[in-house]
Amino acid sequence: MKRKIIVVTAAYGSNQVAAMGGQLATLPLIADAGADGVEIRRELLSPEERRHLSSLAFAIEAHELQACYSAPEPLCMEDGTLNPSLPALLEEATTLKSLWLKVSLGHYQQPGALETLRRWLADSGMALVVENDQTECGKLAPMRRFQADCEALRLPVTLTFDAGNWLWVGDSPEEAARHLASAVSYIHVKAAAPHGDSFRAVAPDHADERWLALLDMLPADAPRGIEFPLEGADLTAVTRHYVNLLREE
Repeated sequence: MKRKIIVVTAAYGSNQVAAMGGQLATLPLIADAGADGVEIRRELLSPEERRHLSSLAFAIEAHELQACYSAPEPLCMEDGTLNPSLPALLEEATTLKSLWLKVSLGHYQQPGALETLRRWLADSGMALVVENDQTECGKLAPMRRFQADCEALRLPVTLTFDAGNWLWVGDSPEEAARHLASAVSYIHVKAAAPHGDSFRAVAPDHADERWLALLDMLPADAPRGIEFPLEGADLTAVTRHYVNLLREE
């Protein structure tokens, strides 16, 4: 069974997506590139587009793609309580016929709120994946604590492993993989190159082999999302190149 490759629309850049006419316009080239799915970014949807997610879902199905839905929202607020927007976001993901809703961890503190989350997930029927982001909340220690609590409570929540984001917060991607791999169900693939006092995302074949070796530490059956910049005169050809590369590696 071939490995699933998901193209994150943000990989084309927000300006390029807007110039193309929105995320709907990326579907033909993602499908033509041979990808299995598309990650729709909530932040790139206009309020009008959010009101017509069922139409976007129809278009995604028409292109024989699967949908994933990413919202730039934390699971937990600054006081440790669950984000009250989660039920609405889960509903949007359901309307989009998404495989899952992806959010960041936020200010997770203790497992008291997780039974409420269990109820929200059961009511929605939607899967939830939690990603390590580029903030202090996305460091390995809080991600490990959250993962351990989910495992102890048998909460059906898994992790998105963003391979590059660990560097932004000063953690080792390899150490993160050793501790979290068993809970990972989705991988955001990107390498990171030094840029000023921080990093910038780059394609894995434009970096050292560390990034491809890192993939070997993660579940082989986890879908891989392309989240590094996809640029060039022929975006379909560029996308196809990386779809094939990540499917084979």
